[in-house]
Amino acid sequence: MQLDNVTKAGRTDDKRRYDDACAAAHGMDLIGERWSMPLIRELLLGPRRFGDLRTSLNGISANVLTQRLEGLEAAGVLVRRRLPPPASVQVYELTPWGYEAAPIFQALGRWAVRSPYHDATRPFSPVSLMLSLRTMISGEAAGNLKARIQLYMNGEPFFWARNKKGDIRIGRGLVEEPDLILRGSPSDIAGYIYAGAPLALIEVEGDLKLAAKLPRFFPMPEKAERSAA
Repeated sequence: MQLDNVTKAGRTDDKRRYDDACAAAHGMDLIGERWSMPLIRELLLGPRRFGDLRTSLNGISANVLTQRLEGLEAAGVLVRRRLPPPASVQVYELTPWGYEAAPIFQALGRWAVRSPYHDATRPFSPVSLMLSLRTMISGEAAGNLKARIQLYMNGEPFFWARNKKGDIRIGRGLVEEPDLILRGSPSDIAGYIYAGAPLALIEVEGDLKLAAKLPRFFPMPEKAERSAA
């Protein structure tokens, strides 16, 4: 029965798959469906409930979210499990193999941010911002920066921490003895760090000198040239 289920899952939507042995093409078969990659992105910082995922993915319907979760589960990218009491709620979590997709998002983000058509004013989820803060930091500009930053976005705590070797940790939750605390929407915090928006748009506690230097550590690359009309 289990083998039969795997076979059926492997044959789902065959007409929409690439008839190509290239592993990259197979990867697009697995995660190239619309909403699949943003869904994986939202799980890169740990398990989430269905409602949390729908809230984070602006514009997705409950039906489509259900379909994508089922498809990624059948592909072995994520699993469903129930948290122990007192929570006792069902969550979705990436498998160990699913978490290995993280570098794909970093590489794609570095490449796509240079697009002249990238619209940075669109909705920005907290996880999107945290992943970008890991991806877009300039090692040259940051030098031997050592810092622990606590961020509060949409009522939830996140942390970003870097040691002098340049190793970065990000995640949900609290960090011990943060050097800096930022409170605001993901878009407002991103606007300050990446786009030169006033620091006054967000709440700041702690090392104000570090806060003032943040945009310097995350310089945006030059945009690619637009194609000729």
